[in-house]
Amino acid sequence: MPTNQQSGVARSLPQKLMVAAAALAVLAAAVLLLNPPKLHASASSGTVVSTAKTSLGRVVVNSRGHTLYLFGKDRNGKSSCSGQCATFWPPLIASGKPAVGGGAKASLIGTIKRSDGRRQVTYNHHPLYTFVKDKSRGQTHGEGVSAFGSKWYAVSPAGAKGLPRPAGNGIPQNNGGDHDSDNNGGPSDGDGNI
Repeated sequence: MPTNQQSGVARSLPQKLMVAAAALAVLAAAVLLLNPPKLHASASSGTVVSTAKTSLGRVVVNSRGHTLYLFGKDRNGKSSCSGQCATFWPPLIASGKPAVGGGAKASLIGTIKRSDGRRQVTYNHHPLYTFVKDKSRGQTHGEGVSAFGSKWYAVSPAGAKGLPRPAGNGIPQNNGGDHDSDNNGGPSDGDGNI
């Protein structure tokens, strides 16, 4: 026959198990709240197109801050860059609907289906690419490069070719009145133009 002490232990064991199970359930709920499972790709983990300031001015960039380029050979919103070209100019691929961030226009974002079946992000109907020599944020080593049959250009927030800003002192060149390079406009400036 069980003693009173043994039956008390037997009765408290289920209570202790219930308390432990409840504590475990609370812990599991807290973990799920702090780290929810990823059932769908979220905008933060998906493809994001934004803008950033570079030496060319403000241009369109990917979620890592790398400059996005358009290819002059692309026509009618279709990519002309595959194989070796896509090795040097990787297309911006989206696994879901691409999102936009600061300065990019949602109305200009889209996707096309590449010949390999993947979805490439477009901006103002231009398929977008990165450049392998742009190793960090804001680099624009691909601007104006002629490769694979045409030129490559950084994309402006308006969805056009990004144009480099002229370097210099802010004084327009060859417009000083005597149309020479010193811009002083003087008739006797010593450069032979009178």
